[in-house]
Amino acid sequence: MFQSNSLTTRIAVGKGIGFLIGLLAFIFIPYFLPGSSTALTWGFFLWYITFGAIIGVFGVYTKAPLINIAIPWWFRGPYVGGWLNFIISLIAYDTLEQLMVSAFGNNGLLSSPFWLVLEGVIVGFVIDYFATRFGGEGAEILNQNV
Repeated sequence: MFQSNSLTTRIAVGKGIGFLIGLLAFIFIPYFLPGSSTALTWGFFLWYITFGAIIGVFGVYTKAPLINIAIPWWFRGPYVGGWLNFIISLIAYDTLEQLMVSAFGNNGLLSSPFWLVLEGVIVGFVIDYFATRFGGEGAEILNQNV
């Protein structure tokens, strides 16, 4: 399907998986949070497309820039995914709290918005696995033709 390893392929794979996850969020958020705004559903949809693209771009880094330690894909993707969802959890805490309480109950185990960090770790792992599998990794992918 893909002819060569390239950064473009990594980004396309990441955006494709992000599209699918964002589409699921777009479909199911109105069921978990009736009366939610269309901005929230579109925001989740577009967030996960961007999420996948960012994880795809980070495939260029196979070593930590300052400390020169190898960063394997199975650490890099989950780290970036967890970090991105941690930031979004801080930015949109109140709205995400309503969504999580609506889905899991007021005193439910998963009612904290910070569970989205774990979800970001898992999704980041999946995206980076497929992006690395089909698009490669490291600086050499910058010089490949698409």
